[in-house]
Amino acid sequence: MIYLVDSWAWIEYFIGSKGGFVLKKLLDNKNHKFITMECTLTELKSYCLRTGNNFNQMRNVLKRNSVILPVLNRHWLDAADIRHEIRKKVKDFGLIDAILVAKQNELKCMIISGDRHFIGMKNIVYVGDK
Repeated sequence: MIYLVDSWAWIEYFIGSKGGFVLKKLLDNKNHKFITMECTLTELKSYCLRTGNNFNQMRNVLKRNSVILPVLNRHWLDAADIRHEIRKKVKDFGLIDAILVAKQNELKCMIISGDRHFIGMKNIVYVGDK
C-alpha cells in the first residue's frame, strides 16, 4: 500500500500522540511505501518555527521514512479544480490539502491525516480526534 503523509500526521508522529502511533505502526510495516509532498515540508518548518522544534531533525526522519516528491505544475492546476469542488461542501478546504488529493488521485493511494477537512472522504487514514 502507498500512503501520502500530510503535515498533521507527521506532527502527531513527532509528538507521540495516539494518532502518531497509528502512523508509527504503518511505518513499521515494510510492505508499505510512504510519500511526503515537498509542500508538506513548508508546513512542518512553520510548525517548528512556532514551537522551537528542530526542523532538520524532522526532515531527516521524513527522508528516512518516505520519498519526498516535488509539487509539479499539473498538481497545482489539478488542486485548483479539486479545491473549487470540495469547497462546495467543505468551506475552508485548503490548497495544500487539495494538492495532496491531486497526488492521491494520480497514485491511487491513501492519505494519512488528522485534518478534519478529510473526515468522510474516501481513502483517508484519519489520525485526528473525531
